[in-house]
Amino acid sequence: MKIATWNINGVKARLNTVLEWLQKSSPDIACFQEIKSQDEGFPRQAFEDLGYNVETHGQKGFNGVALLSKSPLEDVQRGLPGDETDEQARYIEATVSTETGAIRFGCLYLPNGNPLGTEKFPYKLGWMDRLHIHTQKRLAEETPFLLLGDYNVIPDPVDAKNPENWTDDALFQPESRQRFRSLTHLGFTEAVRSCTEAEQTYTFWDYQAGAWQKNNGIRIDHILMSPQATDRLNGCGIDKHVRGWEKPSDHVPVWVQLAA
Repeated sequence: MKIATWNINGVKARLNTVLEWLQKSSPDIACFQEIKSQDEGFPRQAFEDLGYNVETHGQKGFNGVALLSKSPLEDVQRGLPGDETDEQARYIEATVSTETGAIRFGCLYLPNGNPLGTEKFPYKLGWMDRLHIHTQKRLAEETPFLLLGDYNVIPDPVDAKNPENWTDDALFQPESRQRFRSLTHLGFTEAVRSCTEAEQTYTFWDYQAGAWQKNNGIRIDHILMSPQATDRLNGCGIDKHVRGWEKPSDHVPVWVQLAA
């Protein structure tokens, strides 16, 4: 079973690119972030025509997450628990049944947090605290669980081409990185780093200043796996080449292969 995550940076602007990648990569489950579309405006028919079941948690103009699965999506949950006043569409979760049992996965678009000194950074940290509480409950269920998405966190200096350029950015603040480490310490395995320790392993290249051409990237898209999911891990990868396609997202897909 191939499970992927990708911040597509606008489903309508990137539709042809996303469809091409789905046809070539053929993930069993795909988690999209930043769809920038309300639920009723999401072009679900295009994905259903490729054989995917579709669930969305959208928002007009920005944010928004979506789940695609070749198997039926069950017990769909929209929104991260813990704050009923939070109207930002950043989290969706569902279960897929397999021959060896159910697998649950959450798709997240974690707040950016910039600029520092505004309410956006405390919102980011509060959101991460809620995520910590929620995933503790999921891990206690002891079923395979994956938490995939754009975390907007650079975990370590090795995860940026020029880490010194990020010291005043919310993605690289000690508070953000500490909360990410706290998540992994709950018992998650960070998929990419379990497969490779290679430097210059990135998932995002800005559109500005020739970042892609200079390989001036950062790694902020992550897949965390519960112990039960980790036991099934057969491999993982980053589809870096997609960044070089026409009209690309500034992020690229990250995926894991699990034994079904």
